[in-house]
Amino acid sequence: MGSDLKGNAVIGQSGGPTHVINQSLVGCVEVLKESANVEKILGAHHAVRGIINEDFIELQDLPQDVLETIAVTPSSALGSSRDKPDDEYCNKIFQVFEKHNVRFFFYAGGNDSSDTCRIVNEKAKQAGYELHAFHIPKTIDNDLVCNDHTPGFGSAARFVASAFIGDNLDNRALPGIKINVVMGRHAGWLTAAAILGRKDENDGPHLVYVPEVAFDPVKFCQDVDAIYQKHGRCLIAVSEGIHDAEGNPIAAKLAEQQGHHVERDAHGNVQLSGSGALGDFLAQEIKNYLGKKTRVRADTFGYTQRACLGLASPVDQTEAREAGREAARQALAGDFDGSIAIQRTSDNPYTVEYKRIELTDVAAKTRTLPLEYINDENNNILDSYKDYLAPIVGELPEFGFIPGT
Repeated sequence: MGSDLKGNAVIGQSGGPTHVINQSLVGCVEVLKESANVEKILGAHHAVRGIINEDFIELQDLPQDVLETIAVTPSSALGSSRDKPDDEYCNKIFQVFEKHNVRFFFYAGGNDSSDTCRIVNEKAKQAGYELHAFHIPKTIDNDLVCNDHTPGFGSAARFVASAFIGDNLDNRALPGIKINVVMGRHAGWLTAAAILGRKDENDGPHLVYVPEVAFDPVKFCQDVDAIYQKHGRCLIAVSEGIHDAEGNPIAAKLAEQQGHHVERDAHGNVQLSGSGALGDFLAQEIKNYLGKKTRVRADTFGYTQRACLGLASPVDQTEAREAGREAARQALAGDFDGSIAIQRTSDNPYTVEYKRIELTDVAAKTRTLPLEYINDENNNILDSYKDYLAPIVGELPEFGFIPGT
């Protein structure tokens, strides 16, 4: 049963770009193009900032071959924004929607984006204006509640797992201590993906630190020392959001101890992986503990995790496209608002379903890595996490060793 509502549609892409967010964009456009109820499909150039500036790009006449090319292109084709709309900002968005007869609003992003949908939708209800507002899930952090996993995560996890496979081989060839800092301010899903290519205990990462477990710099150095003594090398995965027992970011704590200035972003958050500081601080801690001549290196994966060309997971691409389609189908069918959640229905064979959930169920909430996957005693991730992750990530490169090496 469809809705008789007619008008224009706006689609925006928010927050950090991903490998597959354009799949969601194209999926949404494909369904909207087939509806007689949608007059114009307006792409918001640079998300909510583009909406209030009335900076729209018409998408309804894009040919299918162009859409297909856009779909497999990483990053956000429409441009993105880090703006976090408050009540006044959302009121401006609603006023633009009224002016342009926008009746369908689709916003691809994380939990902040779902909250934007919620506030704008409430503005419309208060004004008696019929608006169908849908949040399309997107985040490499995999931290949206009510979802088994989110579009963008599988591809980013594939990148992290592949990078650690390569770094483990490098670390075997030239033994030393190597730290890799992975994205994840509050949740360790992506950092934990580092273990996916690990075949046995000799393979790195040998230690994994996630925000779900309090970080102790002294124990960290002791753990590294123990692994180094055992294997003659140590590969470490560290989430950018690690913190102490009181919740203080380790990046800020070590910066203060080592006499460095703490950088903050536009929202007042301590700069974590983006600055490279956390890896440098941890490397210095190890050198202080084991000796200045110890070979220690640190890399920060940073933005390369988000939209690395050629590493998208096929499953991630398919699911991102379908999430966009489902949002459009639900809106056109008469559902006024909601978020599309991906929920696993079977492990073998791997299957999922796409369900509409309330915006209030997901908005401004964070889903963390379950403790059942974490071996906090030895600062590592259990192999059971591979069973959850493998179908989302897809096949990884094969590798082998010369016997005796």
